[in-house]
Amino acid sequence: MIQLFNISKSFGAHKALDDISLKMHRGDYVFITGPSGAGKSTLLKIIFGTAKPTSGQIIIDGINLSRISTKKMDHLRRKIGFVFQDFKLINSRTIFQNVALALEVMGERSSMIRKRTNQALKSVGLSGREQAFPLELSGGEQQRVAIARALINEPMLLIADEPTGNLDPDITKEIMVLFRGINLKGTTLVIATHNPELLKDTGQRVVTLEKGRVVDEGSG
Repeated sequence: MIQLFNISKSFGAHKALDDISLKMHRGDYVFITGPSGAGKSTLLKIIFGTAKPTSGQIIIDGINLSRISTKKMDHLRRKIGFVFQDFKLINSRTIFQNVALALEVMGERSSMIRKRTNQALKSVGLSGREQAFPLELSGGEQQRVAIARALINEPMLLIADEPTGNLDPDITKEIMVLFRGINLKGTTLVIATHNPELLKDTGQRVVTLEKGRVVDEGSG
């Protein structure tokens, strides 16, 4: 599903990624780990299509990202959900409005927006909180909203960049259980984290980066 061939990414003299080749299959659950500055976020941005590699090729679902138009890239990105560490919710909008926004931008019918938004919120345990605003919620609840928003287009791939970085240990466990449930329904998951506690006893694939290079591949 995801194939990276000799991917490198430079910012001036700094090489953020250095000759990375990886394959991830549909339905996989993969952790990308390593210290701060290892290149985790840059790698996720390249997979998501918001950053282009300096060299190398990336193919997602049979599509070579370096050979498609901006319009087709936007269409492909609708099949990919992205969860940010800092949630990136709009505080002036309700929870329902935050999650529904992606469908509104696509011009979906209002009836479809209501149905899918309610389903997404239910899937993350937030039924009944639709009219709350982000700042009325706990950090864990805000992250659940962010996950619901990422799921609204029923993506084939869900990417999460340090999704538990701002959460306490108990809430972190809840979020990771939620991610596992999403994966079990068939969604491919790629999660970046520098937290070794998340990797313990998961049995999932772990790709370790250091200074922009893959230095280890194993399981948690």
